[in-house]
Amino acid sequence: MPTDLLRGARQARVSALRIPAVSRLTTAVVMVVCFIAAAGHGPARAAEVNVSSFGKTAAGEPVERFRLTGDGGVVVELISLGATIRSVLVPDKDGQVADVVNGFDDVAGYQSAENQYFGCTTGRVCNRIGGAKFTLDGETYTLAANDGQNTLHGGAKRSLDKVLWKGVVDRSDPGIAAVDFSYFSPDGEEGFPGNVHFTVRFALTPDNSLLMRYSATTDLRTPINLTNHAYFNLAGHGSGTILDHELQILADSYTPTDDQLLPTGKIESVAGLPIDFREPTRIGKHIDQLTETPAKGYDHNFVLRGEGSGIREVARLRDPVSGRGLAVLTDQPGLQFYSGNFLSGQTGKAGKAYPYRGALCLEAQHFPDSPNRPEFPSIWLDPRDEYRQTTIYRFF
Repeated sequence: MPTDLLRGARQARVSALRIPAVSRLTTAVVMVVCFIAAAGHGPARAAEVNVSSFGKTAAGEPVERFRLTGDGGVVVELISLGATIRSVLVPDKDGQVADVVNGFDDVAGYQSAENQYFGCTTGRVCNRIGGAKFTLDGETYTLAANDGQNTLHGGAKRSLDKVLWKGVVDRSDPGIAAVDFSYFSPDGEEGFPGNVHFTVRFALTPDNSLLMRYSATTDLRTPINLTNHAYFNLAGHGSGTILDHELQILADSYTPTDDQLLPTGKIESVAGLPIDFREPTRIGKHIDQLTETPAKGYDHNFVLRGEGSGIREVARLRDPVSGRGLAVLTDQPGLQFYSGNFLSGQTGKAGKAYPYRGALCLEAQHFPDSPNRPEFPSIWLDPRDEYRQTTIYRFF
């Protein structure tokens, strides 16, 4: 296993054990022991990546489908349009398999107005940029206003979710199913400065972790903030609402927003609020208190514990009926929890309807409107640097 993936797999296993704070030396020893113990269950079967056609875009461009099959029972399907997670097959407590993410059966669905960023790689700057503009080194850059007066998820026509990425299968490790996607965004695309080379690696590891490793380089200073926008329903996509799912987010504070869902710049405690998920909490328990707010439910950026400490577990989701669970691990400072408040019953895969609050998103990222908020962690990328981000969805 390559060193970077091995490190991610070790961290995922240690997080799952909820090890208390110990010395760095002890932590390292425990990580190695856990990995060796897991490996001792027997020889891993070779992972597989199958590539096929997924049709063509409205402009006639071919879209590829990549099916990743790992050793642990999870199967992931990706498409090159938007470097998108199209499906994730996960067994329940009885071994029954269900697809737990929203998506479409064809390219036309993904290019339609019914697609609310299902499963895509999101950027150049995910989330909102206030006023659809920002100032950098004395110059103001004007962006597409595709969310009222603001920019949402990178723009209107050539944001990263709407373009074709080049996917290359990596078969260097027989135990890991991996695809590397790349995309070149020219200077001025969607109003952003800089020629930017993007890559995102999807790797399905033997412990049922889907690792996403993002990188970007630029020739001009520019803002970069990437995430994945998968919609999860652990009972299976199109299986009612997610209100009975239990969620825990390891965050003591959040960034309050105004009536346009733009951060005010403050950071406040979640204590005593309906957004307090420090302990496992049924999502539907307090959501009605937020229905009449601008967010219309949960659509909040949480300030995660452990910023700067690398990859750590930041959230855990569980469907008590099926027993399926999802742990989110990341090196990012923020997590946007969105409860599917604008899902409208559109038809998705296999003819299933996606109802209001029928799925949720857990988007690891930097804070919204960061280009206009110098008090927030910086998202500026300089030509001499490389943007890097790692997030892991671990299914259990």
